[in-house]
Amino acid sequence: MNINIQARGFDLTEGLREHTRKRLQFALGWANHEVRSITVCLSDVNGPRGGNDKRCRIQIPLAGSRDVVIEDVDADLYVAINRAAERIERTMARRLERLRGHRREQISGPVQHGRDEQPGGAEPSAATF
Repeated sequence: MNINIQARGFDLTEGLREHTRKRLQFALGWANHEVRSITVCLSDVNGPRGGNDKRCRIQIPLAGSRDVVIEDVDADLYVAINRAAERIERTMARRLERLRGHRREQISGPVQHGRDEQPGGAEPSAATF
């Protein structure tokens, strides 16, 4: 998994780079086969004015689908990174599950059950008289 981390409006420290890298590897390590690259843009929206202005933007391109993009803003950049990583983990799980289901449907076609056939291959229950 290639993680590209960029900073805009401030110098990126090694500690911040390492925190971001570890947090994303922890959040998305399970999706290592599907996720080839991640772009993270850390920025200071208001500059020296301060306030709730540190942004973490995470973008993950997916083959056959739109990019997954998550942004979070907080006064503390570490908090913004943590929340964005949690959200990207949940979003990727949902998106990949949908893509996998869609691919299965394309390959095998929709599942159709006969009148007397039960889903899952179970036999119909016999009536006793």
